[in-house]
Amino acid sequence: MPLPLANSTTRHLLGETSQTPRALDAPAAVRLWHLASLDAPTVAVVWTLAFAHAADVRLPAWVPLLLALSVWSIYIVDRLLDARAALRLGNLHLLHERHYFHWRHRRVLLPAALAAASLCAVLVFTQMPVIFRERNSVLAVAALAYFSGVHLPRGPRRFSALLSKELFVGMLFATGCALPTLTRASASKLGCTVIVALVFAALAWLNCHSIDRWESTRPAHIAPKACTLAAAGIISACALANAQPGAAALVATAALSGLLLALLDCGRVRTRPLSLRVAADLVLLTPLVLLVR
Repeated sequence: MPLPLANSTTRHLLGETSQTPRALDAPAAVRLWHLASLDAPTVAVVWTLAFAHAADVRLPAWVPLLLALSVWSIYIVDRLLDARAALRLGNLHLLHERHYFHWRHRRVLLPAALAAASLCAVLVFTQMPVIFRERNSVLAVAALAYFSGVHLPRGPRRFSALLSKELFVGMLFATGCALPTLTRASASKLGCTVIVALVFAALAWLNCHSIDRWESTRPAHIAPKACTLAAAGIISACALANAQPGAAALVATAALSGLLLALLDCGRVRTRPLSLRVAADLVLLTPLVLLVR
């Protein structure tokens, strides 16, 4: 299906007019990182390694590779399905630049996603122990439930006010990142790992919720929520500091991410829509400060 919009019209729909200040535009390489759906795998790998670091767990090299490939393939397919449905129904207001990018390059991205998914299957059946395979099957079922809830006919209505799409994605994403550590951590580390996972789930939800509000006409009110999350993270970090310093440090990075999301919300009117979306994922990489020491 050919793209039905001229490039200038597309940019206008995305809010990238000539009046948008260029000073707050993200570098081209960082924009491509987001447009090619490499942002979510990066965040997933960083947090997976951070969970393991905080719990003194040594993960096999295939674990972050499997997670990165699976998240990347899921995001590509998800965005292609979103673009296909919106273009078919004429709901162009639902599309953003990442959707147009995926649709323009679908002949490259779709085979790449299928290849990544195939490699994931190879890793699962050759590297993952059977007991872990059984536990991860629950996560796979949850991911399938997400796709059926969003992309099947009348799918979006399956999400209720109590379990919104953003909350479901946040919980699923955090579980996928924490599960490799939860299945390998010692008994003394399990409780604090669960606490960190809950904080990260809230942060992942806030990330999705912020993007959804920024890209719609609905009021954002993100800064108060982000500050609340940051305050809860700081309190949790202080409570964990003596007994579990690794977990406390990781929770503190989540609190920092919350504060950065609040700053992004305050400066959103001076930032290009695409750059704002990119920055929302960049601020989730704060655990890197713990991994590079």
